[in-house]
Amino acid sequence: MSNGFIGALNGRHHCVALSGFMVVVLAHWAEHLVQAYQIWVLGWPRPQARGVLGEFYPWLVTSEVMHYGYALLMLVGLFLLRPGFAGQARTWWTIALALQFWHHIEHLLLLIQAQTGHFLFGSAAPTSLLQVVYPRVELHLFYNSVVFIPMVVAMYRHLRPSAAEEQATVCTCAGRRVAPALAVSRGGV
Repeated sequence: MSNGFIGALNGRHHCVALSGFMVVVLAHWAEHLVQAYQIWVLGWPRPQARGVLGEFYPWLVTSEVMHYGYALLMLVGLFLLRPGFAGQARTWWTIALALQFWHHIEHLLLLIQAQTGHFLFGSAAPTSLLQVVYPRVELHLFYNSVVFIPMVVAMYRHLRPSAAEEQATVCTCAGRRVAPALAVSRGGV
């Protein structure tokens, strides 16, 4: 791994970067869960169920730019932090990355429709491919779940690696030492 930005991000700064990324992911989850609570527990009509931030900034819920921006942020974060994972943790992180790539495509289609005014399937509003079958709130809860679950498995495996995985990992997450090859390149060991 190089000593540049990606190397530092996945080496000595991996724990901090991963923690910051997870704070953003969990905040996004909280928004979806509040919106679901507003719909299914409080019985609010879907247009009024806007989550926490949407209560203060209603335009956020209908902003395809904001939704696409978050999908892109997730994709970039999963991509940039991937080199810091090894073994099974890397496999699970890669699964989350692949699933997020599709989720990002769905949001890109929504953004393009919102910007052009041409909606798929003769809809009156931007519509994603699978939204034809599933309502948007449920679909995005599903997408966020299928991306988040492998991320959690990856994090668990990353913080509790096998001996072989620990040797292949260059970050200092979970109190690990820096891998010998990296330490030598930094002038240590």
